[in-house]
Amino acid sequence: MGEKIRLDKYLVEMGMGTRSQVKEAARKGRIRIDGIVETDTSRKVDPDKEQVSFDGEDVSYVRMEYYVLNKPQGVVSATEDRHYKTVVELIDQKQRKDLFPVGRLDVDTEGLLLITNDGELAHRLLSPKHHVDKKYYAIVEGMLPGDAAVQFEKGIVLKDGTVTMPAHLKVLKSSGEEGFKEGDVWEVSAKRGREGEEGFGKGNARVLVTVQEGKFHQVKRMFEALGCKVVYLKRMSMGPLVLDEGQKPGEYRALTEEELCLLQTFKGVAVDGGRSKDSTRLASVPKPTTKTKR
Repeated sequence: MGEKIRLDKYLVEMGMGTRSQVKEAARKGRIRIDGIVETDTSRKVDPDKEQVSFDGEDVSYVRMEYYVLNKPQGVVSATEDRHYKTVVELIDQKQRKDLFPVGRLDVDTEGLLLITNDGELAHRLLSPKHHVDKKYYAIVEGMLPGDAAVQFEKGIVLKDGTVTMPAHLKVLKSSGEEGFKEGDVWEVSAKRGREGEEGFGKGNARVLVTVQEGKFHQVKRMFEALGCKVVYLKRMSMGPLVLDEGQKPGEYRALTEEELCLLQTFKGVAVDGGRSKDSTRLASVPKPTTKTKR
């Protein structure tokens, strides 16, 4: 027999109303358990053994939900907001009321975002001590120093004096936006980037950045510390979870059982411990529709 849940808690979590609304519905005979009217909302229900219905419609109980969203620009990573639409509002097939985004992407940043109500999993993915890589594709304006990757590997000193954890930088060979293969990058490492080495030239550099933290505007601030500006940013992966190549901004899907198992058993690797040998599949470099707000 599964864990029993109070009837009012069951229905509130499945989005049938507030506790007082559920209680009023029960008083009016609108709730049934196995076909029998139930007016006592404090009664405990076994979701695995008993069928609850509300206004004649069966209400199945879902303990955990997991969705991967390709977050579009103009939407905030929050559960509620007075000015912007939230990422949770985009999940129109959700059954639970307590979903939240795992971490935050800026309002003008696109890309992979996990939406769930699993707090334990969220903590494991977000905590820097668990060494979970977050990989971003970015377009950067300005003169990118030749030793930029070396500085990333050492940890960038932000303008406010904060020192980031070691990160990893790859600079794309081509300025084209039609996608790339994993080999189509400049692997700028300590053997190539040296103090005073000439930069990559003025204009837009297209890069991949891997970090294991989630400081406020972190990727943008790291490039600002090098005298550059991020004008487009998209998260491509988080740990073993990779954004689908065909998933358009605003689209979402439920995690597969395989993906959920990978997330729950994933053990991170230090970002400076050989990311050039990372076997994680890379999605195609996206075509940005708009630039980052300035």
